[in-house]
Amino acid sequence: MWRGRAAGRSIIQPDFDTPSVARMYDYLIGGRDNYSADREACAELLRIAPSTRELALVNRAFLVRSVRYLAEECGVTQYIDHGSGLPTPPNVHQIVQEIHPDAARVVYVDNDPIVLGHGKMMLEEDTATTAVILQDMRKTDAIFESEEVRRLIDRNKPIACLFVSVLHCVPEKDDPWKLVRDVARRLPSGSYLVISQLASDDPQLRSDITQFMRATTGGNWGEVRSLAEVNRFFDGLEMVETQAPCEVSLWRPDGELGPRQKTKEWVEFGGVARVP
Repeated sequence: MWRGRAAGRSIIQPDFDTPSVARMYDYLIGGRDNYSADREACAELLRIAPSTRELALVNRAFLVRSVRYLAEECGVTQYIDHGSGLPTPPNVHQIVQEIHPDAARVVYVDNDPIVLGHGKMMLEEDTATTAVILQDMRKTDAIFESEEVRRLIDRNKPIACLFVSVLHCVPEKDDPWKLVRDVARRLPSGSYLVISQLASDDPQLRSDITQFMRATTGGNWGEVRSLAEVNRFFDGLEMVETQAPCEVSLWRPDGELGPRQKTKEWVEFGGVARVP
């Protein structure tokens, strides 16, 4: 759902008494890296939108499917995961390494020091091919000019940039659409963007959840957007496997046994697109 944190201060200081977007997501998908404040916030969120846990599982499954598709069917070996959140197996680098064991290169980006600490522990044996950066995902220049990206990512070969359930952490005043455009223009032709965003066409629900999340996280939240607003992230890109963005459980579903979002208070909306 909200894998990383991008609103508010550039680098988030650890605060275990204030719910964290990343830790709330961790709790909803069955993780252990969360605290009582996170669980209490999730309980209230589930009261407002009862399908939220299912939504989080749907989003996680979409991330796994899209990365596996790009690695296996499109041959992409390089990934920059914006707002990566707390590690959850299978992680992006693990998926890509299964398919390209010698060529996989992955950089995780998050502005939460707790994510950085967990990420470094996870990557102790993968530092030659994988890195985690403590950085606000809105700082595109800093990310692409970082030592880790310059070391691991070949800008002359296709790159997949992931914005999976994080753009709703960017408020409208910071123009998340420009953020996506700025990243896309740095990528060589034949690269990909994977995007999902929490969305609803119910104005009251958008307002209720946005206000709740801003208050709960101490302002570290952007907003739930309409489907039309999410569509704008894909302007100038070539949709892959679908004609238009969709509720993400419908993007290359891998069978009827996987999670589906059957209730519609809000949805994860997005898809995969190619840079022309």
